[in-house]
Amino acid sequence: MAAERIKEQVVAIAQQREVLIRLSKLPNLGTLAVDVIQAIEEMDDLLSEFKRTFPDCVI
Repeated sequence: MAAERIKEQVVAIAQQREVLIRLSKLPNLGTLAVDVIQAIEEMDDLLSEFKRTFPDCVI
């Protein structure tokens, strides 16, 4: 996969992070809250690794 395509996909993922943040604040998630928090943490790890690999790309 070309570097530009990877960058495009990671930017799209980063934009969806805000949706997970809003979802995590809902009071009626129950046990699903654990999965949402884990997804946010994994996304943060992915974005951190991406920034190390492509420091010139702004997300």
